[in-house]
Amino acid sequence: MARRFDPAEIPPFPTLTIEQALWQRGLLHVTGLDEAGRGAWAGPVAAGAVMLPADPAVEERLHGVRDSKQMTPRARRAWAERIQAEALGWGVGLATSQEIDTLGILPATRLAMTRALAQCCAALPARHLLVDALRLPGIALPQTALIKGDARSLSIAAASVLAKTARDALMESLENEYPGYGFARHKGYGTAIHRAALAQLGACPQHRFSFAPLRETLFS
Repeated sequence: MARRFDPAEIPPFPTLTIEQALWQRGLLHVTGLDEAGRGAWAGPVAAGAVMLPADPAVEERLHGVRDSKQMTPRARRAWAERIQAEALGWGVGLATSQEIDTLGILPATRLAMTRALAQCCAALPARHLLVDALRLPGIALPQTALIKGDARSLSIAAASVLAKTARDALMESLENEYPGYGFARHKGYGTAIHRAALAQLGACPQHRFSFAPLRETLFS
């Protein structure tokens, strides 16, 4: 039986406690993974993968990294550059809205993570994965699925920052390709502005037609 998660286990900020326990077992190439955009109505789901060096001092050097949802866009962009500079490897993977509609959001999220992991570990293979709340059954590596992982593990928090930064930039670029939807503002999430744009313009190829809220908005 799985142990019930205790919210008291969440530290004030993400740490390397979990990573250090793995490093002490000789698993020096630990990779954290997280996603961004899973609940959006439009655009891809993005995943980040980050392999930090087995150096406890990294925690101080990346002291401002948090769960990406707790950071401002400006802070995310600044820390994303520092994460990339510190990491032994990093990657960002996407699964498109069409892949989400075909596969379902959970398999598509795992697909994006697999793509991010391939980029991250192209030169230096991972020995253990720390994944925010998910497992990757198609990956033959030891894994730990951590509830609230982006608040507990610095590797996962760093991955969340890269995923969120990359996805936000992509959604901002889609503003020019699909004007009127407000993608740069709401990043594809189901805000009132987005709902009103759908009612006026209908859907575009970036929308996730398999999502119930989208179907209800378009056909109600």
